[in-house]
Amino acid sequence: MYFPDYRPRRMRKNDNFRRMVRETKLSVDDFIYPLFTVPGKGVKKPIGAMPGNFQMSVDHIVKEAKKAKDKGVPGVLLFGIPDKKDEVASGAFAKDGIIQKAVKEIKSQVPEILVITDVCLCEYTSHGHCGMLEGEDVDNDSTLEVLMETAVSHAKAGADMVAPSAMMDGQIGAIREGLDEAGFDRVPIMAYSAKYASCFYGPFREAAESAPQFGDRKTYQMDPANSDEAMREITLDVEEGADVIMVKPALPYLDIIRRAREEFDLPLAAYNVSGEFAMIKAAANMGWLDGERAMMESLTAIKRAGADIIITYFALDAAGILGHG
Repeated sequence: MYFPDYRPRRMRKNDNFRRMVRETKLSVDDFIYPLFTVPGKGVKKPIGAMPGNFQMSVDHIVKEAKKAKDKGVPGVLLFGIPDKKDEVASGAFAKDGIIQKAVKEIKSQVPEILVITDVCLCEYTSHGHCGMLEGEDVDNDSTLEVLMETAVSHAKAGADMVAPSAMMDGQIGAIREGLDEAGFDRVPIMAYSAKYASCFYGPFREAAESAPQFGDRKTYQMDPANSDEAMREITLDVEEGADVIMVKPALPYLDIIRRAREEFDLPLAAYNVSGEFAMIKAAANMGWLDGERAMMESLTAIKRAGADIIITYFALDAAGILGHG
């Protein structure tokens, strides 16, 4: 097909034509909405680097979950900030921990929405790393037991799905075994399979109060330069029993999303992380670009690359544009 016989503009000349031949259709069904919960009551503290997002006590988290449900968003992803931190992350698996309380309340008051829980330790350790320390090194194997115990405690509280993000080798297998032995064989695992050591997590670390107190996370999160390694990481998680695989961040790693989509047939999630959100918000605030169009274009790009599920702080705003609430 060559010009002038073929003229691609014929099918772009009005909105109805464009809608009719649109290849990628973004839907509110694609979204998971991340939320940050803290102890107390009546707490709704703005997160400076993430306009429109808050650290919220459980009563406000329940209201936000209801708002998400009313807009058609299928699920929320919970991150907890405890009142006390220690070396062994005891708040992560405490029966009355902040995530456990939030899960119980949401499932009690908004049972229709899926509650997914982050399974990591960085928010709960006094040193801010994602695992148990041996000197200044994160010890992989001793961390697995704590991650497993944390995941089981979330399932006991009523979590619909757990999402391990610590990037410890073998974490999916350990958590799957722990859940099954505790009678939660029907609780799926969304694996942070290819999670890169990215600077785009900066605003999140403010929100979750989870910045490491020394060093960095490059010994357990992936090198941004690597693609083949991501496929090996995903393969390991699939073999260990992951139900959903994930690439994080999303926009700087669209090639990884596309490659994962081509090589694996499990549901594929992508995390549109805090830094991606903050850049668009900041540029829109300065009048440098149209914030709504940039939001929708970015989310569409993530879907076009191959993601089935998009974890995004834009979930409610995008749902409104898509005609939900």
